[in-house]
Formats: sequence, C-alpha cells, structure tokens
Amino acid sequence: MALSRVEKARRPRKPRKKLAFEDAVRAALVAAAVICAAVLGAGGFFAVRSVLASPSLPPPALDAGDGETDGAAPAVPPEAYPGDAGGNTDGGTGILPELEEAIRQLDSGTTPPVPPPAAPPVMPAERKGVLVFVIDDAGNNLRELEPFLAFPGPLTIAVLPALPNSAEAARRIRAAGKEAFLHQPMEPLGAQDPGPGAIKTGMTPAEVKAVLDKNLDEIGPVTGVNNHEGSRATMDREIMKALLEGIHARRLVFLDSRTIADTAGPAAAKELGLDIAQRDIFLDNEQDRDSIIKMINEGMKKAQSSGVAIMIGHTWSPHLAEILTRLYPSFVKEGYYLATVGAILDAGK
Repeated sequence: MALSRVEKARRPRKPRKKLAFEDAVRAALVAAAVICAAVLGAGGFFAVRSVLASPSLPPPALDAGDGETDGAAPAVPPEAYPGDAGGNTDGGTGILPELEEAIRQLDSGTTPPVPPPAAPPVMPAERKGVLVFVIDDAGNNLRELEPFLAFPGPLTIAVLPALPNSAEAARRIRAAGKEAFLHQPMEPLGAQDPGPGAIKTGMTPAEVKAVLDKNLDEIGPVTGVNNHEGSRATMDREIMKALLEGIHARRLVFLDSRTIADTAGPAAAKELGLDIAQRDIFLDNEQDRDSIIKMINEGMKKAQSSGVAIMIGHTWSPHLAEILTRLYPSFVKEGYYLATVGAILDAGK
C-alpha cells in the first residue's frame, strides 16, 4: 500500500555518517584496484619492451656428446696444392665492378639483408654465369660446418669418411637442404696421410670399388664424389677408371678436384663415356679475407667467359662462410646463378 508523503517523512533514515563511511570504503577499494591495474600494466609494458629491445640470442651450443674437436686446424691436413694448368687462374687483379661494390658494402657494414636459409635459389633476369661453391673436409668438426649449413643459397658440401663426425655431418647437410658429396681420400704425391678410407695406387679395381662402397654406405645417401688430396692416385688411369665405374654403378656424379694438372680423370671419363665436372678455382689456399675475395673474383670472371665456375673451399677456412653469406645477395642481384655440382651435370645430360 502506498505511503503518504507524511508517513514517508516519519520513516527512520540511515545515519549520514554510516553512508559517508561506506562510500569512502567503496571509493578506496576502487582507487586501489585502479592503482594495481596501472602498476601491472606498466610492468607488462616494460617487460614486453625489454624483450623486443633485447638482441637475438645466440644459437644453442652443440651437445658435448657430438664428439667434435674444438681446434681450428683440420684433423686431416689438406694437401699442399701445387700450381697446375687447370688450377687457379689469375686473369688479372682487377676486381669486377659488381664485386667491388659488394666489397665496399662488406667493409662498411652496409651489406644487403641476407635472405633466410630456406629461400629457394633465385634465377636472375640477366644471367652472367653459374657459380658452384663446393665446401670440402666436412666431418672433421661440426662447429665449423654450421655456418655453411646456414648459407641461404645452394652449396655442395663434401664429407670425409670414417671420422667421428662423418655420418652426423652428412645427416645435417641433407637436413639443411644442401647437396652432400663423399670427399673420397686418395693417395697424394707427398708424405701426407690422406686419412682413413683412402684409395691408393697398387689397389686392384675390386679393392678400389670396395673402399668406395664402404665409404658411401657410411655417409650416404649422397649425390656424388670428389677426391680429397690424391695427386698420385688421380694420375693413375686404371685407378680412376675403377673409381668412375664404381661411382657410375651407384648412379652418382664425380667432381675432379684437380689437385694436379696431370690428373687422369678426364681421360678415364672419356674412355668410359661419362661426363664429369672439374674444379676451376681453389678459394682458400691463402685464408685471409682479401685473398679469398680475389679468388671469388676470378671465379666470377670464369663464369662470365665459360658459363660456369666451380670453386672449392674448406669448412676450416675461418672467413669463407661469412664472406659467401654476405656476398650472396650481390651475386644474385648482379646476374649470377648459384647451383650445385649435381645440378650442372644433370643439366648437361
């Protein structure tokens, strides 16, 4: 029933002090909530900002169980490559304009951004030539191999057999999308030990093929084979015929590293009716940065004149991976196409 205005006026009222107290408590609680939210928000902002501003973390270290050696020198020292008619050609010391600009950017630290490792090979609009980079002596040291696996373009990486890291190196090369080769040790002219799993003069054709098969079974599957050292063995036509027959039986390709001018590889291949590739340039006989860049320059000249240049370097070369990675955008921009040994031999069939 509705109350009259007088009756409403007579009803007892809540004391004003109690209302004021309750309002004050409510306001204090609201203010505290606002302050907490502001503090948390500011903390989150600074936390996010610190993460975004922090430098990239280095890649995780390899497990100690990898069995790699930490020394920079290779476990199997490289043969002292003699000068030969098919060796490093010096077409003059002039640096190509496209490489000169890349070197200037390299020196100034303004090189173009390097594409991600998963980037596919790029075919330039105007092709000046094909560059094939072969990296030898994988299997000695996994740490030294890693920068080459991160290279954004195609690489052929050759693995020495029967070393503690041989099989794992080959597995990582394939996983990184690079072309894996067997780096077949062969007898040199000097007293150097080419390492385990070597092919030597005096072996029968059956023995040559047995050694080859054992090494391939250890690190395969691979696309092809090139020789490690081998100045004496590669001059032996019968040894080279047996080697090429074994390689052909496995449907693989062969790159003659040409550690000596008198290699019998080309003659043996012609006799068997096989196509092989041959090295044009050694990149790191001298391992300082300027010498490596000079040899890359010679390779680019070779590619311009002959269409293709095959250049060999080594995993233990201290500056090679960084130089190739930083120059890669310039190679592509200036009209050079990067390929693997297997790709150029397949294209020639």
